Amino acid sequence: MVKAFRSPARHGYAVEMSPFIPNRVACAAAQYYGIAGCGTLLVLDETEAGISLFRSWDWGDGLFDVTWSESNEHVLATAGGDGSLQLWDTANHSAPLRVAKEHTQEVYSVDWSQTRGENLIVSGSWDQTIKVWDSALSPSLTTLRGHEGVIYSTVWSPHIPGCFASASGDGTLRVWDVKGAACRLAVPAHKAEVLSCDWCKYDQNMLATGSVDCSVCVWDLRNVRQPVSRLLGHTYAIRRVKFSPFSPTVLASCSYDFSVRFWNYSRNPPLLDTVEHHTEFVCGLDFNLHIPNQVVDCSWDETVKIYTPACLSAGTAP
Repeated sequence: MVKAFRSPARHGYAVEMSPFIPNRVACAAAQYYGIAGCGTLLVLDETEAGISLFRSWDWGDGLFDVTWSESNEHVLATAGGDGSLQLWDTANHSAPLRVAKEHTQEVYSVDWSQTRGENLIVSGSWDQTIKVWDSALSPSLTTLRGHEGVIYSTVWSPHIPGCFASASGDGTLRVWDVKGAACRLAVPAHKAEVLSCDWCKYDQNMLATGSVDCSVCVWDLRNVRQPVSRLLGHTYAIRRVKFSPFSPTVLASCSYDFSVRFWNYSRNPPLLDTVEHHTEFVCGLDFNLHIPNQVVDCSWDETVKIYTPACLSAGTAP
């Protein structure tokens, strides 16, 4: 069963399930496909009947990414087309708690650290810089340079404190160390723009990348001369990749070909299923941490959808 929420004139860019509340999801959206107009942050609750709006806020520019705080169930951060990050509180109905504007171009990614003992936010921008912030979005703690193209994705390692990965239009995947303020590894991952990366939840050395070249590559950081697996099937650019929190070798990808694909890279063939329930680019994708194999996605067709793919729930994924 697929549950859907329609947000008229708002095109979804990113979704993230709450780490605290099993049925809650946030969606970052933009008017006019993010090219012009304002943005909206939607906080939605899955109910028995469908999906209901819990709260929404408008912002003066498109919102391209969203992340939940890992320490406060009410707090979220979003990435704005005006170069700013916004901090929101679901218990505060009015304006954002804080706005931090240091990036000089669109902020396309934002992520909240997951390892114990730190509470940091990382952002990536089209200005080719990455910034690390404290949880209050005070002036940034550090600015990291090294990418030679726009930055589309910045994701904290779920295993290693102070470590995150980034994906860029320069075709590289990079791994960074915040304490040393340095890039520790640069992987020439694709011969095209890399729009997304994600860490395996079970192995600190495994990462996946999704690219404009229509491929998903799985990497072992101990040997990056070639990918462990190259997953082919999408027919247009891959916008987001996500590892399953319930299986070390299962991942999902969504694409500008209007589909979401589920893979198990330890199998041959690796493709488990293709879900085609959108009529526009699929940009946002996440797994529910609380409900095994439940997935949420969002699309430029103005819908957010929550579902459990048959290929995962049927036990085909270990």
